[in-house]
Amino acid sequence: MTPYDICCLRELALKIHIIGICGTFMGGLAQLCRQKGWEVTGSDQHVYPPMSDQLRQAGIVLHEGYDPSVLREDLDLVVVGNAMSRGNVEVEAVLDGKIPFISGPELLGRLTEGMTVLAVSGTHGKTTTTSMLAWILESQGMNPGFLVGGVPQNFGVSARLGGGQWFVVEADEYDTAFFDKRSKFVHYHPDIFGINNLEFDHADIFSDLSAIETQFHHAIRRVPSQGFVVSRAGVDAIDRVLARGCWSRELRIGQGTSVRLRAERDRLVSDDWDLSVQWPMRGKHNAQNAELAVAMAHAANVPTDAGFLALSEFQGVARRLNLLFDNGVLKVWDDFAHHPTAIETTLEALSEEPQRPLTAVIELRSNTMKAGIHGKALLDAVAGADQVYWVLPDDVSWDVQILEREQGSSVVVHDLTALEQQLSKQTSGQMIFMSNGGFSGIQARVVEHVRVR
Repeated sequence: MTPYDICCLRELALKIHIIGICGTFMGGLAQLCRQKGWEVTGSDQHVYPPMSDQLRQAGIVLHEGYDPSVLREDLDLVVVGNAMSRGNVEVEAVLDGKIPFISGPELLGRLTEGMTVLAVSGTHGKTTTTSMLAWILESQGMNPGFLVGGVPQNFGVSARLGGGQWFVVEADEYDTAFFDKRSKFVHYHPDIFGINNLEFDHADIFSDLSAIETQFHHAIRRVPSQGFVVSRAGVDAIDRVLARGCWSRELRIGQGTSVRLRAERDRLVSDDWDLSVQWPMRGKHNAQNAELAVAMAHAANVPTDAGFLALSEFQGVARRLNLLFDNGVLKVWDDFAHHPTAIETTLEALSEEPQRPLTAVIELRSNTMKAGIHGKALLDAVAGADQVYWVLPDDVSWDVQILEREQGSSVVVHDLTALEQQLSKQTSGQMIFMSNGGFSGIQARVVEHVRVR
C-alpha cells in the first residue's frame, strides 16, 4: 500500500510515526492526526515544553532522540519532518525497511482534500495573519480548521481539524523534506492564496530572491480559476510573481486599494469604511497583517466590515509582541523576529509609546541571520532603538562590527549571564526581546528580577 492509498482511506485507524515531531508545524500536524483518531508516536532530538506538553496531552507517545527500534512492525506510515536529513538513523531505517513514508506538508495536503483551504504566505507576519484569519472565520460561525506556527490566544492550540469545510494554514516557503525540495506551500492546494510581502530570506536554501519568486509562482499555479490570489499592491517582487501568470481571481490590498488599514497605538482604523476598533496589537506591520486577513476572509464571503470588527476580539499570538511586564514605568516585551523588516516595523511600533529608553535585545538565531546575509540592513533596522544588544554565538565567521554603533549604543554580546544581570538593572522605559527561538529563557528571568526588585 502506497502513502497515497493510506492517506485516502480516511476512516482507517492508522498507526503513524513522526520523525522530528516537536517543531511547530510537525507538532501541529501530529495533533490533527490524533483528532482524526489515528495512533501517533513521534521522536525528536529536542523534546521540551510547551510543544511536548501539548503532544502528550493529545495522547501522543514521544521518544527523546532517534532510535530505529521505535519503528514498530505494525506502522502504517512514517512522516518525515523537513529538518531530517540522510544519515539520521530513523530515516535510514525507514528507507532500508521500505516503510511507507511521506513529508509533513504532503500529508497535510491529503488531510485537507475536499476542504476550502486558505493559505497565508509572505516573508513575515504569517503566524499573526493566519491567526487573525482563523479568528475572523470563527467569529462568523464557520468553525475553521487551522494549522499555525504559534499559539493563537483565542484558541489556545496551534492546530485543529474544525468542521471539515474550511481550513486556514500558515503557508511557509521553506523546503518540504530531504527528498522534496519544493516549498511547503506547493502541497496545500489553496483555494484562497494570500501573499502579504515578499523579501529575500532562507539563504541556506535559496540563492536569491528570484528563486523564492519561482516557488510563489508554482503555488499560484495550484489555485483554481474560481479561487482567489490576494496580494499586497506596490511590492515589486509580488508584481513580478503575478506577471509570470495568474489564472485565478485577484484581490489587491494596501496602498491604492480599498483595503487599507492603519494602526493608532492600540486602535485599528479604516478610513474608507469609517470604522475603528481597539485591539492588543501595535504597529503598521500588524495593520498590514489585518488587511490581508480581512481581504482573505472577504474572498470566503465574509463582509469586510464584519471581518474588521471581529478583530476587536482578537487576542494576539503567543510570542508575537507580547507584553510580559508593565509596572507603569517599565515595559518588557517578547517578540518572534527573523528578518530585518520585521525587526524594524516592531521597533517603529514601540517607538510610538511614550516610555524611553527603548532597549532591544536581539538573538541572531536563524541560519540566514547567523550567516550575516542581511549585513548592514540589520543595523539600519534598529534605528528606532536607543540601545541594542545583538546576541551571537562565538563562532560566526563574518565581521560583526558592522552591527555596532558609536558610543556603545549597539553592541554584540556572547555572554547571556552577564547580559541578564545588566538588563535586570533597567528601571524605566521599554525592553524587547526578539528571537525566533526560546532565547534560553532570558526573558522570563529578567522579568523575575525586575518584578522582585
